[in-house]
Amino acid sequence: MIFGQDRAVEQFTAARQSGALHHAWLLSGPKGVGKASFARLAATRLLSEAAGPAFSAAGLETPEDHRIAKLVEAGSHPDLRWLERLTNEKTGNLARNISVDQVRALGELFDLTPALSPWRAVVIDSIDDLEKSAANALLKMLEEPPANTIFFLVTHAPGRLLPTIRSRCRRLDFQPLDDDAMTSILAKALPMQKDFERTRVISAAAGSAGRALALAELDLISLEDKALRILRQGDPTNGRRSDLATELGKRGAGDRYAAFLEILPSVIAREARSLSGAPRQRAVDAYSRTRELVAIAPRLSLDPAATVFQLGGILASVADPLP
Repeated sequence: MIFGQDRAVEQFTAARQSGALHHAWLLSGPKGVGKASFARLAATRLLSEAAGPAFSAAGLETPEDHRIAKLVEAGSHPDLRWLERLTNEKTGNLARNISVDQVRALGELFDLTPALSPWRAVVIDSIDDLEKSAANALLKMLEEPPANTIFFLVTHAPGRLLPTIRSRCRRLDFQPLDDDAMTSILAKALPMQKDFERTRVISAAAGSAGRALALAELDLISLEDKALRILRQGDPTNGRRSDLATELGKRGAGDRYAAFLEILPSVIAREARSLSGAPRQRAVDAYSRTRELVAIAPRLSLDPAATVFQLGGILASVADPLP
């Protein structure tokens, strides 16, 4: 079930029922608002209806006991491909990009007759992660799409995509979730979470269920509090940023470190909106510098502790401007 994205569900359902289903759908919106979940449900519904047995359900829903739904859930449906960044078996870290080889491997799917119905589906989560050559390879497929094949392309930043890719897709926009949708998602995912904790997480998540779950499961609220303390009170002895760097530089802290890099710019942006005058300008400058650093740190495999210490200095500059 998709919470809070009724318009996107209605638009896709109407297209599916009309028989004029576009071959490529660009699922656009902030991270963590349900785009990948939508893609999975939509692909499952399309493949299930095509293969049978017939069923009656609203929207994108497919009965859990349907034979196609079971195959999709198990990751073994022969006519569905899901492309995402792969995990390096040696390091356990995610690859920086979705490679051109992953995209070209779709040719093996298209060379074969669909196994269970006339339809095939491809999900790319996210298309933002495609390396340049992979994007060009995908473009060729979108220009000459195989018959009865549907692409679901997840994007968090559609403006950065090749215009030629955007022009070949029908776009569905996904909005930040309202508090009611966020509450329903968190109540289902984290039933033991206390009400005050849920309220705090929703307030910090800016309408992103994915971010809310990460905040709760990785205890990112405590990291956000430490970042805000540096931003608001400064760090004249370097002690606060050192403690944060030590915490996120530990072995096994990779997931928290990656999540911290992801949330920090929005933490600064939210704080900047509450400021005025010179402090606001310093926060805006800190936001720009932080975005640049968190973007290059994973790509260059910068040391986590050193990176967090440097970010702490940027945060401190908002409260402690240089003379």
